[in-house]
Formats: sequence, structure tokens, C-alpha cells
Amino acid sequence: MITMRMYDLIEKKRNGEALLPDEIHFFIDGYTNGDIPDYQVSAFLMAIYFQGMTEAERAELTAAMAASGDQIDLSPISGIKVDKHSTGGVGDTTTLILAPLVASAGVPVAKMSGRGLGHTGGTIDKLEAIPGFHVELTNDEFMNLVNKNKVSVVGQTGNLTPADKKLYSLRDVTATVNSIPLIASSIMSKKIASGADAIVLDVKTGAGAFMKDYQDAKELAEAMVSIGNHVGRKTMAVISDMSQPLGRVVGNALEVKEAIDTLRGNGPSDLTELCLELGSHMTVLAGMANSADEARKQLSENLNNGKALDRFKTFLSSQGGDSQVVDNPDLLPQAAQQIELTAKKSGTVSGIIADDVGTAAMMLGAGRATKESAIDLSVGIVLHKKIGDPVKEGEPLLTIHTNDSPIDAVKEKLYASIKVSDNGDDVAPSLIHDTIT
Repeated sequence: MITMRMYDLIEKKRNGEALLPDEIHFFIDGYTNGDIPDYQVSAFLMAIYFQGMTEAERAELTAAMAASGDQIDLSPISGIKVDKHSTGGVGDTTTLILAPLVASAGVPVAKMSGRGLGHTGGTIDKLEAIPGFHVELTNDEFMNLVNKNKVSVVGQTGNLTPADKKLYSLRDVTATVNSIPLIASSIMSKKIASGADAIVLDVKTGAGAFMKDYQDAKELAEAMVSIGNHVGRKTMAVISDMSQPLGRVVGNALEVKEAIDTLRGNGPSDLTELCLELGSHMTVLAGMANSADEARKQLSENLNNGKALDRFKTFLSSQGGDSQVVDNPDLLPQAAQQIELTAKKSGTVSGIIADDVGTAAMMLGAGRATKESAIDLSVGIVLHKKIGDPVKEGEPLLTIHTNDSPIDAVKEKLYASIKVSDNGDDVAPSLIHDTIT
């Protein structure tokens, strides 16, 4: 019997050779169990960074990472379970809208979400801005709620893809984060372990996205779709724009309010459009519509006839939340001060650096700089102007919601993030860049 050695796998990948399934599982199992040291894994990750991986290798790596910890069995839930994943951004409130929206069309949404590290909180943090709402459910409670209401959102289990957690920590300190095979397998391993039958991916591109270059975003989308289909999950991706914040608000309670407005049919046009785009694909993959056009028509009707909003109320109350916030958003956490940032000159908004707006929101307390940071759910930023909008000198560009009076650094960051030009020819960027199936 030949004993496998990590040294040989490093050498093989360094030379650009494809790894066998057994070799990939040996690596993941050994590192997860602590049998393979960090220094060898660091060398291995760098070899992958430079040599890449084949489609088969990526799928096998993803499957091995998913199998390294808990794997959720959603089979007690009737129907085709469709999950949605976004690669992040600024002001991305889509899950709060999509979950009740597609549930109102009969799609079972069994969503496991995490807390945020960065500009604002994650989906769980935002939902916890609603008084009484909780995500601590037993598996049986979770399954029963999805069968009953078609929607439930819980926190991720602590032992989901432990291999990914260890690998990401090492990638973060070895300059190997920006590797398409490693990013794709990291994201998809969590989706596979979460038990969904089908997956819709929202891959962001632009200044506020992880993948700022369109070609990089497309390569990542194609890699993730390939992995999903290789491991038996129907998977597709939408490449959407994040060169400016999505919607008009950044901040946890503020984003809940914007989600409510959108579910009423009164949301910002870009946020509404993206939710209809993603939701229509989720509805088709779930077998609840024959085409994206048919699904979009149904979802649009449910935004206008109140069905999506009613489903949101049911979702909140079934997990202890005060559904009165839907009709009275003032019940959400409120910041003590609202400070307007006015335009220094007239013209047209030609650019909004999404990352900087997100950083300003984090400086206010809307996000976490470290895992130990406490989030202020009430603070954030409301944009009054987006790219292509005309503005007059002295007119408000945005409103800062804050609980701390010294915000000069925040104002400086925000002024630097918004560009106003004189030519008037600037138009909003296209929201949907591509669809990968």
C-alpha cells in the first residue's frame, strides 16, 4: 500500500498536474484533522494560486470541504429548495426582499445566513434590528416553518465547512485570497453543505465589489456554476453592478425599512429590478414557473397586490419578530441625529465610490471592523442622489444617521466618495451585466 504524502501533492500541483479525487480528500481531511501543518498547506495554496485547478478538481475540492463538517438534510421540506448567494457589496438588502417574495410564489426558502464583517451587518444582523426576531431555531422548527410558510431564516451552524474556515484564515495571511478556484470552492462548499437543491448566484462587479473587474467576476461566476452543476445542484449566476451602492441606504435598520418599502412596490428601481431578476430565476429553478418572464410577471404582481408583504409579516411573527414594524417602521431602532451632506457645486453625479460609502457607514458603527466589534443597528447613510442624477449647489446629497456628534472624518470620506461633474452626460451604469447558466 502506497502512503500518500502532502509533499508529493505540493510537488504535483507546483508542476501544473491535476490532482486525483483521493489526493484532494487526503489534503482536506488531513488539514481539518490537524495532521497536515500550516506551512505545507501554505505552499500548496500558493501552487494552486499560480497553477489553477481543472473543473473536476474544483468540484472535488468543494465536495471535500462540504463533507468536512455538518451537512444539512433539507429533504423533510417539500419541493425544490433554492438558495441565493451574493458575493457582497454595499447596501445589498436582497435576501430580506427575496425570501418572502419568492416564498409568496410557492418557492420554499430555507435560508441559512451569517453575520457581517465589514461595511454593515449580515442578513442576520439586519433581521435582528426587528424587535423580538430570533434565528435560534431547532432543525425541526426550521423545517416546519418552511413547510408551513415557505420561508425561514436561521443562523449558520457552527460546524459548517470547518475546512473552509481553516483554509480561509491561512489564505488571508499568505496572499492567496484572490484565487478563482479557492474563492469558488469556498463559497460553493457552504452552499452545498447547506442542503439546497438549486442555487442562484449574484456575482457583483464594480468598485464596491470583491471582484472589481468584470472579466474576473465572469470567471468566478463560471467557476461556481460549473462546480454546482458538477456536484448535482442546478446552478446559475447573474453578474450585477456594484459600482455604486445598491438601493439608497446603507445601515441595518435603514435597510430593513428599505426592504419593507420594496415589498410594498415602492422600493428603489435598481434594488427592485435585481430582486425581480434573481427571484425569477429562483422561481424557475424551483419548478414554479416555466420561464423567467412568466416568473417575473408573477413576482411583480405579488409586490403590487400585497402577497409578498403579507408573507414578510408572517415570516417575522413566526420567528418572534414584531410584524408591526411593517406598518410602522418607526418601531425600528432610530439614530439620535440626522445630518445632511449638501452638494458643494451644481452638476450631475458622475460617480459614487461604493467602498468608501460602506467604509463611512462602518465608521458610524453600522458594521464590524473585527469579529468582536459591536454593531449599532440604528446608524447609516441615506443617499438622495445616485449616478446620473442632477444636483444643485446646497442640495442634500445624502443624510447621515448617527448617534455620535463628531463625524468630521465621516463627512470627509463621503465628500471624497461622490463626484459631481459639469457636463451632464453621466448616466447610471447597467445593473445586469450578464447571466451564466
